[in-house]
Amino acid sequence: MDLFTITDALLDELRPLRFGPPVTHVYNPLEYARKPYDRYLELYATRPKEIVLLGMNPGPWGMAQTGVPFGEVPTVKKWLRIQAPVGTPAEIHPKRPVQGFACPKSEVSGRRLWGWAQETFVTPEQFFARFFVINYCPLLFIESSGRNRTPNNLQAVEKKPLLEVCDRALRRTIQWLRPRYVVGVGRFAGERAQAALTGLEGRIGTITHPSPANPKANRGWDSLIMKELEDLGIRV
Repeated sequence: MDLFTITDALLDELRPLRFGPPVTHVYNPLEYARKPYDRYLELYATRPKEIVLLGMNPGPWGMAQTGVPFGEVPTVKKWLRIQAPVGTPAEIHPKRPVQGFACPKSEVSGRRLWGWAQETFVTPEQFFARFFVINYCPLLFIESSGRNRTPNNLQAVEKKPLLEVCDRALRRTIQWLRPRYVVGVGRFAGERAQAALTGLEGRIGTITHPSPANPKANRGWDSLIMKELEDLGIRV
């Protein structure tokens, strides 16, 4: 089972799931932005990897636009050298349009994560020789106001089947990539890695999420995660 097949299986298992209020819209960029995501896999998903960085789910101005995890548009186009046609979700929230690679807005979390990778490794080839970046859940949940609702805040009856599907896909992905370290970007991703990867080889850890909503991340995220990675035994 390669990553393309794992993605297909994940999509099949997600389709029957339904989500109710306060969620009014659900975007799945692995469906409407599959072409750039597949290109991301083709270019950079070589194996084995030393370290997999695991995000939570798409941001509205990142992966929701480009199909690439933490995929801030300028970075995906210029540094990762990926640009491909992007469709649209079946139902679009007016405050969360999908414009693909024409989106003028910037995803701060993605700008920070990929900016750190670019500053530290210079070329994507050097970064991906050791690292790979994935998301735990491919779905973006939007409330009627346009506010994001993260997977950990879904209703229990909706969250349980979603986590089961995403745990299964994560485990398959890690078995394929065979990393020495799986590092959750934020606490939720770290907790899901611990739950999903029981019994597999490798160390699981967590680093601070780069979201501007996280005060800790606004005080020099780059230097902070360098220390957190070193504390996990990862020398960059």
